[in-house]
Amino acid sequence: MNQLILGDCLEVMKGMESESIDLIYLDPPFFSNRNYEVIWGDKGEIRSFEDRWSGGIDHYIAWLKERVQEMHRLLKPTGSIYLHCDWHADAYIRVYILDKIFGIQNFRNEIIWQRTRNPKGSQFEKKNLGIATDTIFWYSKTLNYFFNELSAREQLQNGELAKKYPNFDEKGRYYKGPIIRGPSMGLRPNLVYEYKGFIPKDYGWRMSKEKLIELDNKGDLGWSSSKKPFRKLRPINDKGNPIYNFWNDINRLYSNASESIGYPTQKPEKLLERIVLLSSNEGDTVLDPFVGGGTTVVVADKLKRNWIGIDQSVQAIKVSEMRLEKQQDMYSAPFSVILHKYDYDTLRYKNAFEFEKWIVERFDGIANIQQRGDLGMDGRKRDGTPIQVKRSDNIGRNVVDNFHSAVMRYDKNLYEKNKKNAQAVGYIIAFSFGKGAVQEVARLQNEENVIIQLVTVEEIVPIAKKPNLSIEINDLGADAKGIREIEFIAKTDVEVEFFGWDWDYVEGESFKAEVLLDKTGKQTKKFKPGTYTIAVKAIDFEGLEAIEIIKLKVNGVVELQ
Repeated sequence: MNQLILGDCLEVMKGMESESIDLIYLDPPFFSNRNYEVIWGDKGEIRSFEDRWSGGIDHYIAWLKERVQEMHRLLKPTGSIYLHCDWHADAYIRVYILDKIFGIQNFRNEIIWQRTRNPKGSQFEKKNLGIATDTIFWYSKTLNYFFNELSAREQLQNGELAKKYPNFDEKGRYYKGPIIRGPSMGLRPNLVYEYKGFIPKDYGWRMSKEKLIELDNKGDLGWSSSKKPFRKLRPINDKGNPIYNFWNDINRLYSNASESIGYPTQKPEKLLERIVLLSSNEGDTVLDPFVGGGTTVVVADKLKRNWIGIDQSVQAIKVSEMRLEKQQDMYSAPFSVILHKYDYDTLRYKNAFEFEKWIVERFDGIANIQQRGDLGMDGRKRDGTPIQVKRSDNIGRNVVDNFHSAVMRYDKNLYEKNKKNAQAVGYIIAFSFGKGAVQEVARLQNEENVIIQLVTVEEIVPIAKKPNLSIEINDLGADAKGIREIEFIAKTDVEVEFFGWDWDYVEGESFKAEVLLDKTGKQTKKFKPGTYTIAVKAIDFEGLEAIEIIKLKVNGVVELQ
């Protein structure tokens, strides 16, 4: 299951299975003399980072090292880690963290990313050179690591294609390549043969006669005006430009970029795409323990990788969620968001099968992927003890009766063993239980020595109340073409972290935010005459969200539908 997890990555990673991750990219808070790492500014982030630098560079390195040690444990033997940093601590990170944990023999590259050609600062003001680069250290877990440089190569663009492939024939573009061996390649008498009246010198052809005939039949053998043969090399066989450790072809994001979300240290998707393609396959699992603006998980999702993103900041998790929702389609893999608290309404009325799987996993169980022939069991604990989930309130005695009968048939030996050892023979998870269910569970334990444990959802995950949200609209008038400007004001009963706006919401589909980080709750937008469905989300400090959907008819006036 792809997951966005709110929390300290150290604690989250401690609960993850060893050697379960194929690729890790981390862009941890950079070490500097100011609170540069407090970007979102929400309570979770500030609380986490407020005293991190009190011990200077040694404190920072100790903090990061502890987390990288967990990452090393999580990586598969074929896995790689890419650690993104800058000049403030790059030397310390390599020597005291990466070399010590991964070993010098597993150092693969120091990648220099030229993120800008116009760095801030000036040698005239500071008497030094402007900083235009970041460092990305690449280490593998072992020498048996996965690497696919060809998949990450940059393909030639139109201008480059025209320059490299200037010739045309009926099959398209080509350039003239050698088909005869050169003197430096040595004598090859076995490759000296006649073809269409031409016999090369003692160095011979570059291929056997059979392959030459095959090449000719494909239309990829040419002849010059002087009757000398050449090979027609075409773009379809071009493997692209090789990648070196100096990356100067990917600029940092500017505020007007289509993928920009207003996050100050947001990395471009192209950067993460290159890393993901270099060191993972489709179906592999990618981890970003400092998910930030969500670029890693967004790219991993597009490239059909599984992924896990972790962050202390509610805003980081929820903005990443909205970015993922925006690109979701019918072929996208599902993902879950794990918060400190959950909204009752969202859980209570979520898709039944998704909820069953999700709550079983939160209960440290294994979900049942079958939906038929499972005797109503939705999962099991690690020891095999069955779990049933009821996405309901006030569960009655009949549920307990039916569950007890099913448990005896589900695994008779396990049932008798648990009964003999005075352990639970099964678990029922629900939002609440009625008096009859509670009494029947007590009777079974007292009279038959059978323990069935009733577990409320709130015992597994804390539940809170989401904010109330309402939208006020003000018609600001129309221009000469009848295009009206409308002001939207979002109002809530509690303080929220931010708002998101979807100006073309389709009911039944995911929320696709066009405005991601609205801190004020106020937006103005121009509308041509027509009918519009608009959705607004309010995100509170716990990550709980409320959504309000309004339908507008814009003509001579603005009307709510």
